[in-house]
Amino acid sequence: MTGVSSVMFNKINESDIERLRDICGARDVTLDMSEDYSHDEMGSVSHMPDVLVKVYSTDVVSAVMKMANERMIPVTVRGSGTGLVGASVAVSGGIMLETTGMNQVLELDKDNLTVTVQPGVLLMDLAAFAEEQGFLYPPDPGEKTATVGGNISTNAGGMRAIKYGVTRDYVRGLTVVLPDGRILKLGGKVVKNSSGYNLKDLIVGSEGTLAVITEAILKLVPLPVVSISMLVPFSDMESALEAVTEIIRTKAAPTAVEYIPKEALHFAEDYLGKHFPDTRFPAYLLLTFDGSSRQRVEDEFSHVADLCLELGAQDAYFVDTDERKDAVWKTRGAFLEAFKASTDQMDECDVVVPRSRIAEFIRYTRYVSGESGLRIAYFGHAGDGNFHLYLCRDNYSDDVWQEKKNKCFDMLFTKAKELEGFPSGEHGIGYVMKQHLLDAVGEDQINLMAGIKKVFDPNGILNPGKIFDY
Repeated sequence: MTGVSSVMFNKINESDIERLRDICGARDVTLDMSEDYSHDEMGSVSHMPDVLVKVYSTDVVSAVMKMANERMIPVTVRGSGTGLVGASVAVSGGIMLETTGMNQVLELDKDNLTVTVQPGVLLMDLAAFAEEQGFLYPPDPGEKTATVGGNISTNAGGMRAIKYGVTRDYVRGLTVVLPDGRILKLGGKVVKNSSGYNLKDLIVGSEGTLAVITEAILKLVPLPVVSISMLVPFSDMESALEAVTEIIRTKAAPTAVEYIPKEALHFAEDYLGKHFPDTRFPAYLLLTFDGSSRQRVEDEFSHVADLCLELGAQDAYFVDTDERKDAVWKTRGAFLEAFKASTDQMDECDVVVPRSRIAEFIRYTRYVSGESGLRIAYFGHAGDGNFHLYLCRDNYSDDVWQEKKNKCFDMLFTKAKELEGFPSGEHGIGYVMKQHLLDAVGEDQINLMAGIKKVFDPNGILNPGKIFDY
């Protein structure tokens, strides 16, 4: 693995800067930028771009890409920079194309249940807009300040994936700019489409390596009338995860099923300075139910509560008051920041395994932590088998930290493959997970991906060095 693209790029010169200023305007082309642009949220990989270019329209993106392609200058697209695997880091330098200014909701089509947005719209703003109009945009990743373009690029999932699916299930159409500047409209407002290869779905999850997203047509659903949450404590992890399997087998359809170990709650409580409703037990399930009928939702809620108690749950708390809802969900939303605050440095993976193998994987995670002496914090979307693991450096020296971290990652990803899982459920591969993807899927699949990349981007200028090496 070389770590960066093997393509020979040109260095940006003064003439290139002048062309970019002519295209975008002088104020939107910056050479002296904040250090924040050198890394994403996790910060495990760092490299400054040569120039920051802020864009506000499809036509401007097209002109920038055409110029970059002609000059063989690498381009990395960036939204809010909330990623965790280095996908938005300009590891080859060149142009960083920031799309956060493309942040408009362009159309709400109530007849077709779609909303058309630019890529810089924040997830939390889209969710609020939809709710004000009586609709729900179901994808619900934990980072609400991420952009819609970033969510599409990683096929983000989140807590509601068990019932509603992931981002790909809500992308009806895309406007994209190819690396040579051509503008394509893929998909549309239609519900189904069997007209040739589905190029739209190739873009979703491609982490900015195939095209630049400039507009998205997204599916909405009617806003549920009722939403109820339930907190269920268990005396051990095995009982909690056995209950998840049984819940899925019933006719109940929970919106979310989250597994939370006691340790994660303590870190979040310390970070927020607030108390969780209950921290007495080693393991918790946090479930949500929603629907258009209060009676049906309450029936499902009661049935699952009774089932959990039969399976050894210590209680089943109805999260009904605003105060309790605020305490529970703020705590759940604070895990990542709480883990970061508890250590000197952290690295992350979001392994996904079949639901039936979750308990086995967590047991192995505990073994790896004990074997290596490295603290591993975790929580997960138990309903879909996606677990977020955070390797904490604590007080180890640089050399020891790197050695222990690499060993743990190798062991964890090897185990995930053994359990028929994959190295990423929703955060993507980016820069830091490339070797683990290769180990998981093999050279034949990587070669097919590389072939697709070459069709879209023959010169390899768009987000080079990500997902795989070429």
